[in-house]
Amino acid sequence: MTRRRKTKLKRELIDFTFILPALVIFIYIIIVPLFAGIRYTFTDWNGMAREIHFVGLKNYITVFSDQDLLKPIRNTAIYTVLTTLIINVLGLALAMMVTKEFRGVNIIKSIVFIPLVVSLVLVSYMWMYIYSDLFGYLGLSSPLTKGNTVMLGICAMAIWKEAGLAMMIYLAALKNVPQDFYEAATIDGAGFWAKFRNITIPMIAPAFTYCIPYWIAGGLRMYDYSYVATGGGPNHNSESMAYYIYEYLFPYNKVGYGQTVAMIYLVFCLILSHYVTKALRKREIEM
Repeated sequence: MTRRRKTKLKRELIDFTFILPALVIFIYIIIVPLFAGIRYTFTDWNGMAREIHFVGLKNYITVFSDQDLLKPIRNTAIYTVLTTLIINVLGLALAMMVTKEFRGVNIIKSIVFIPLVVSLVLVSYMWMYIYSDLFGYLGLSSPLTKGNTVMLGICAMAIWKEAGLAMMIYLAALKNVPQDFYEAATIDGAGFWAKFRNITIPMIAPAFTYCIPYWIAGGLRMYDYSYVATGGGPNHNSESMAYYIYEYLFPYNKVGYGQTVAMIYLVFCLILSHYVTKALRKREIEM
């Protein structure tokens, strides 16, 4: 081994020692419980008993015949699609609105961004008050009390809280678009929509590659709003997949079945995330 290679190897080992503590913590907190959880999917363990009985594939068979899973799947899909779509569209629209400097632009940015620093629990309580008291003064009923509107009410909470983050990400992307492109397009007679479609969208493609998977992941793991604002009600119409898994792991003490649902759901989320990200990156390259 040459001296240069030894020096390079030594430097790499030194660099590795800096990430070693984080790696150990990650393995202990994430990887070890993950593999332990796979084992529990083949049992009927209740989370408390010392004895663990293996039941083979019974839990997996039950998952695919469980009608109670349909509502959490539907609720999670509605929340994920609506929040991902509206947050990104609204965030981009706000970013385009505040791209140019004008009097009061920083105040608008702050007003839109401030909800992001509020905790999810506090957001839930704030909107519960708005829906119950403010809507009551206006003669409207709270959307959280009706099965056909509860998910729309929860989506509104998330959109209000997170649109500011989308705005800041898209604003940073828009700032990097050369103004020469817009000036040349204007000279050629291009209108707003032509410039938006042919210049803005292709140039900020990396922002889409980040934002869309980010909010899809956020929607798939949504738990706080269902737990705090509605407790999964009314009649399980706001129960998300994360909340459904939590119920089986803790209140119901059916760890074996809850862990089985969690593992299948994890595989689905990984596959979806992979293909969505791959499609967006491919489109980014093509653009």
